[in-house]
Amino acid sequence: MKPPPFGYHAPRTVGEALDALARGADDPDGGGTKVLAGGQSLIPMLNMRLAAPAALVDINGVTELDGLEATAEGVRVGALARHSRVERSAPAARVQPLLRRALRHVAHPVIRNRGTVVGSLVHADPAAELPAVLALLGGTVELASAAGRRTVRARDFFRGPLEPALEPGELAVAAFFPARPPGTGVAFAEFARRHGDYALAGVAALAAVDGRGEVASVRAAFLGVAGVPLVLDLTGPATTGRVAAAVRDRLDPEADLHASADYRRHLAGVLAERAVTEATTEAREDR
Repeated sequence: MKPPPFGYHAPRTVGEALDALARGADDPDGGGTKVLAGGQSLIPMLNMRLAAPAALVDINGVTELDGLEATAEGVRVGALARHSRVERSAPAARVQPLLRRALRHVAHPVIRNRGTVVGSLVHADPAAELPAVLALLGGTVELASAAGRRTVRARDFFRGPLEPALEPGELAVAAFFPARPPGTGVAFAEFARRHGDYALAGVAALAAVDGRGEVASVRAAFLGVAGVPLVLDLTGPATTGRVAAAVRDRLDPEADLHASADYRRHLAGVLAERAVTEATTEAREDR
C-alpha cells in the first residue's frame, strides 16, 4: 500500500515548524498537516489511507526538541526523545522508575528505537502504555503554536480515542512526568496475546504508605479498557484486599474481536491486584 500524495516540510527550528503548521491550519481545503517525528503510528496510517494530510511537517531536524532532563521534580521529555533513549536513561529511571517499566512493554526494540514518547502521547491510543503513565502521575504536555505556548494536564489532554487536546497549528514540544516521591512505589503490568502486540488490558499503579508502613493511598491507571486512560482510586480496596473485585465492579470495557468485555474486565482485575501488591511492597521498602 502507498500513502496519498502530500506536501513535505523539513524545518530546522521550532519557529519554522510552527509557521508550517500555522499555514496548514489555515488551509482552505481542510487537508491540514501532520507532524512526523518517529512515524511508527503515522506512516502505517498513511499507507492504509486512514490519514490523508495535505502536508507533513518533519521535525527530525529540529534538534532543540531532542531533550531529556531528569530533575528532583520529574522527567521532561522532548518531542524527539526516542522510547529507547528514555528507557535506557539511568537518571530518568531513578527519578521516575515507572517510565522505564512501562516502556519495556512498548512494541519491540526496533519500534522503540524510532518511536517517540511525546508522539505516543499525541497519538492518544487508549491501548498504549504511556498515556496511562502520564495520567496516573498527573503529568503534563507542553504545546506550542504561533500564538504562544500552553501546558495541558493529562486529565484534560486525552479527550477520546486517538483524540488529543491539540488544536490546529499546535505542536507538542515536550511532556513532563512527575518524580516518584519518597515512601511511594510504582508498578506496571499488562497482558498481550503476543509479545509486542497492543495489550488486551494493562495497569500502572502508584501506592504510598505512612510511617508505620500502612497503605495511605493507591491509584491505578488502566489501558485498553476505555476510550481514554482510566484512573481509579483503589485505596479502600487495597486496605481490605479486594482490589480485583473492586476493579471488576468499576470497569465497563467494550468487546472486540480480540476479547470479550467480561474477559477484559476479569483480566484488568487480576493485573491490578498484581500491580498494586508490587507497588505497595516497593513503597514499604522505600519509606
